[in-house]
Amino acid sequence: MPLTLDSTLEEALGDAPAKTLNRAFGMSTVGDLLSHYPRRYADPGELTPIRELPLGETVTIVAEVLSSSARVMRNRRGAMVDVVIGDGIGRMSLTFFAKNLGAAQWRADQLAVGRRGVFSGKVGEFNGVTQFAHPEYELFDDEDAARRRADARAAELIPIYPATSSIQTWQIAKFVGRVLDGLSEVPDPLSADVRAKEELLGAREAIERIHRPRTRNDIDPAVRTLRMHEALTLQTALLQQREEVRALAATSRPAAPGGLLERFDASLPYTLTPDQQSVGAQIAADLVGSWPMNRLVQGEVGSGKTLVALRAMLQVAESGGQAALIAPTEVLAAQHLRSIAKMLGPDLAPLVMPTLLTGQMTAAERRKAALRVASGQALIVVGTHALLGEKTTFADLGLVVVDEQHRFGVEQREALRAKGSSPHALVLTATPIPRTVAMTVFGDLDTSVIRTMPAGRAGIQSFVAPLAEHPGWFNRVWERAAEEIAQGRQVFAVCAAIDTTKKTAEAGDQPPQPEGAAGPRWGVVQLDEALSTHPTLGGLRRAVLHGRMPSDEKDAVMQAFARGDIDLLLATTVIEVGVDVPNASTMIVLDADRFGVSQLHQLRGRVGRGGVPGLCLLVTEAEAGSVARERVDAVASTLDGFALAEVDLELRGEGDVLGAAQAGVRSSLKLLRVVKDSGLIVRARELAEGILAADPDLSAHPGLRAAISRRVSDDDRAALAKN
Repeated sequence: MPLTLDSTLEEALGDAPAKTLNRAFGMSTVGDLLSHYPRRYADPGELTPIRELPLGETVTIVAEVLSSSARVMRNRRGAMVDVVIGDGIGRMSLTFFAKNLGAAQWRADQLAVGRRGVFSGKVGEFNGVTQFAHPEYELFDDEDAARRRADARAAELIPIYPATSSIQTWQIAKFVGRVLDGLSEVPDPLSADVRAKEELLGAREAIERIHRPRTRNDIDPAVRTLRMHEALTLQTALLQQREEVRALAATSRPAAPGGLLERFDASLPYTLTPDQQSVGAQIAADLVGSWPMNRLVQGEVGSGKTLVALRAMLQVAESGGQAALIAPTEVLAAQHLRSIAKMLGPDLAPLVMPTLLTGQMTAAERRKAALRVASGQALIVVGTHALLGEKTTFADLGLVVVDEQHRFGVEQREALRAKGSSPHALVLTATPIPRTVAMTVFGDLDTSVIRTMPAGRAGIQSFVAPLAEHPGWFNRVWERAAEEIAQGRQVFAVCAAIDTTKKTAEAGDQPPQPEGAAGPRWGVVQLDEALSTHPTLGGLRRAVLHGRMPSDEKDAVMQAFARGDIDLLLATTVIEVGVDVPNASTMIVLDADRFGVSQLHQLRGRVGRGGVPGLCLLVTEAEAGSVARERVDAVASTLDGFALAEVDLELRGEGDVLGAAQAGVRSSLKLLRVVKDSGLIVRARELAEGILAADPDLSAHPGLRAAISRRVSDDDRAALAKN
């Protein structure tokens, strides 16, 4: 019976291979196996004499079996087969492992002395002897046939697959070959006219060529075709998701003349920036639309996103609706509440009763806050994960605001939205997102950008302190901090760890570190000890802040710093987002190479927020020219967060940028690369829009409908829905 992409691996290969592939890679269908693409292709080249075999290379040779024996292993379970082969000039060993002596003896009998054949494998060495471990081979009775088949084998490219200790690349290749031999026609996600216009292959041919290319010229067209399949499938699924949200009914939340929003705007001592005005107008229109708002607002650190969100909350509050703002940390939630209360002022705050709800509150405080929320008395609620608890209920949840959405898993965000009846959703991020990432991960959201900054900001200067070249600059960094404090200003010093002796790192989006790399040199504990004896800074008001401190203690430290009672705050990245201290002039980041580009940019945004000029000193021991140093240099070179987001993507790779929370998206991307394939993603979006406009239920595009169902599972769709 012909196989399809939906055929099970049990049907296609049998129970044992299916179980092995499922354990190793989570595969269950033929489509899963065929989307496990080769990571590279080895060129067997000419048949190589044994004496000239290069270590580590995959090669093909013709040889004769000189000896063959089976034995039980002494130090582990199972048996092994030892074979020696020769080509008349040199010899090498072959090693095979088996579950028991019977299976090993079968292999030894097959590889009987005098048999000739073609052997392919990766060249290794053991005890000074050249060897293949578990090579592929084909034995021949007819010498001419052997030579012809060997010559043909030598001309074929060898696909090298991502493998594990339990299943080797050559085994995967064998399974793929068996499946391809039995595979029927594959429904094509692309229509014939689109394929012709975009110069792409048919689906069946692309799959065949990527797994069994005749020449290297076969590979690129196959890869480009399959990348377009991935891009089109994902973009169509995202657009479908957007349409599903738009099919929901939403409660209209209009602003009334003389209402809360109008009174708030009249009380502001400054004029909204052009971007705040335009984004505010988009949100105001969304809140009176016939479907729930689903909008992402990107804005530089300090661009005024919280103000925009507060205006949306007030518009919802005018009709008695509640707004819930969920923040990633206790410190940030408390900061948001204080900031909102301050912006509302004594006249408006009592009317909406901003209420904090966090897990670290006492039971009595939490009960009191929860009652305000459940009764509808609190129209603005700010909190952390405590808002997600079963005991937290809302009278009329009309708006969900998610701050720094990349810190939350999709299930958590959906749990909050489920507490209302199709509430509007507003997602805020101070991490600028490259256009193609936004299109790939947040393609179902309407996107707004705040680029202009409020007037009165003094700006920030950034410098790298490269200790590898200038070790003496370390002392100068602290002299510079002392100079700022002497002028009545305040200083942040951020470390990647709490205590380097206990490996308590808190750098949330640290870039991948090289295997075996040493940890951060400085932790908050070590820095505090070192500065306690500093001739100038040792006697100043100094405090530490990190994520392992009790919530009330953290909040007390931040409030003391905000009041100006602390000169120098030694902290981890707990202060990365949202903390607003206008008098803070200087940000010192130690081991700056331990942080990602976007995180350094966020940290830098903590200073220069008032009329005081900002100074950011990025201290690093990374060598010039290294990728780690490139990140730090890039941040120092520009204040443009959107430009840095592109650099971040180039340096780190999209797997890390997309984040673990976007599991559904990541699992459906096998070949697509959001940097390299940006043009293709844009084109796929255009194609998807055209297809859905003409064929909303994809009845005329069964291949695309099938691809979405295969690539974007129900769980993935749920993940996309919750973004």
